[in-house]
Amino acid sequence: MVPTSRIVHSDPDILRGTTVFVGTRVSIKILLDYLEAGDSLNEFLDHFPSVTREQAMSTTGYAYAALELAKEMLTAYANPA
Repeated sequence: MVPTSRIVHSDPDILRGTTVFVGTRVSIKILLDYLEAGDSLNEFLDHFPSVTREQAMSTTGYAYAALELAKEMLTAYANPA
């Protein structure tokens, strides 16, 4: 995976510090909202051409890894029924 510092960043002068794709004013949340709504990655990229496919793919990879880690932690610390 590409280091996150080349994919996303936060700057108080850009959208009040919201995490955006580097070189854009497109928030990471917008990508996640598209995917959650069932839209394809291609549809997102068509609507936000300033975001590269590499940036979007890397971000979704990090999001997936974070969800897997959360799932493992919840399973490990869950109280037996």
